Order: sequence, then C-alpha cells, then structure tokens
Amino acid sequence: MLGHLYEQQDCSAARALELVGERWSLLILRDAMFRGFTRYSEFGKSLEIAPNILAKRLAGFVEAGIMTLGADGEYRLTVKGLEFKPVIMALTAWGDKWVQPGPVDFIEAESGAPIALELRGGDGRRIEDLAAVRVKRR
Repeated sequence: MLGHLYEQQDCSAARALELVGERWSLLILRDAMFRGFTRYSEFGKSLEIAPNILAKRLAGFVEAGIMTLGADGEYRLTVKGLEFKPVIMALTAWGDKWVQPGPVDFIEAESGAPIALELRGGDGRRIEDLAAVRVKRR
C-alpha cells in the first residue's frame, strides 16, 4: 500500500508497515476494531477522510487479507485483522503516557475488567527493563 516498499529490509516490522503504515490506516483499523464500524459511510463520517483515500485504504486491507468485503457492502476484520488489535492497544497506551491521556480504557467485554499489555519472558515473568530487550536472528 505504501508508495515506498521496504524490499531491502529483512524485517517483519517493515513488511507490516507496507500494509498498515499509511496515513489513516491505523485510524480505520481502530474504528473497525473498537467502534465496530463495518460500513464505508461510518468510516468516512467518523474520520472525515477523502472518499478516494478511504476507498483505497479499505481496498488495500481487503487485498492484504486484513478485511473482507461482504455482499452486503460491509467490511469485516479477518482473523489476521483482529490479531492487529494489540498493536493498536500498545500504540494507544504509549500515547496515553507520552502524548496525551485518552478518553478510553481497554476492558474485557464479559467481565468489564481492565486489560493491560505487558511483556513476558519465556518463563512467564514480567519484563520491566525495556532496554534489556534485544533481537536474535532466527
């Protein structure tokens, strides 16, 4: 979807940005995930996005398998799309801490209990020192 592809980058994050890194993309996905939007008109009204840009982003999500477009004209998140939800949650938590606290908390639908993302090691212990997190090539 991006005008620039990261073909020289051997990095999953770069590949993911090719699918969801354009302007408006994260907000469209946020509205689908957390506001339950499925209709083109809902996204357009909420975001006040140019119709041609919205159409392009939604078509890109369908092509990438992040959403499907039903015969009823509704865009629905696929499993691939739903599994992006923790990314939006993490970005929101970072924004709450470092930019401006938002008006929402994430909760578990059935119990209403708060949900927080955290890093855990392979042994289940919580990782507190983010500077200690490294990458290892597979």
